[in-house]
Amino acid sequence: MMNEKKENGLVEPFGLPFSSLPKNIPIFPLPGALLLPHGRMPLNIFEDRYVKMILDSLRESRLIGMVQPISEIKDTNTDESELFHIGCLGRIISFSEMDDGRIFITLQGVARFKILDELKNQFPYRSITAQYNDYEDDYDPYKAVKGRNNLANILGNYLEEKKVALEWKELEKTKDRRLVASIGMMLPFSNTEKQAILESNNFDQMVDIINSLIEMELATGDSLATKH
Repeated sequence: MMNEKKENGLVEPFGLPFSSLPKNIPIFPLPGALLLPHGRMPLNIFEDRYVKMILDSLRESRLIGMVQPISEIKDTNTDESELFHIGCLGRIISFSEMDDGRIFITLQGVARFKILDELKNQFPYRSITAQYNDYEDDYDPYKAVKGRNNLANILGNYLEEKKVALEWKELEKTKDRRLVASIGMMLPFSNTEKQAILESNNFDQMVDIINSLIEMELATGDSLATKH
């Protein structure tokens, strides 16, 4: 369970004041990987450089940045590929090491960031200087989101169309922002659509974008997974 505390009325996920978020962070460039604040992402880490990144992070802040390369080609050389300028900081909340050297982790989204600069360092993985100023509102997991009920209804229509069952009782218990993040992350949007969700001005606009994408798919009958 996420360790939270309040100081001056502000919620601090994991007990981290917003002002203490690290300016320099390692990043994991991964096409199609959308991490949103308060969402949870499982990752299977097998490349040596990223195994080292995770182990280094566990010894320090447990924080890494997730960011998409602009190219949607899966085998993009992520050492040189141009990156979108907005990513999401994630905290490692679970960790499991396999006998073959692979690492399974779960990241929880903390806050979005803007890439100010890419750092040159001695590590085999990439690192950047991040700015969080525009995303302080991401930090509060309890803040209500406008359009939650409408989003749930549109999602219900989509899942009914796809004949997918969902545990609605569990859905109703989920905090607004965790719900929005989970829906945005689980649906098979294109990489550019995922980036548009990530770059929303706020969670209310995030809901509007997700709703529009689902409604467009329902209207055209094209599969989100195959239309691109």
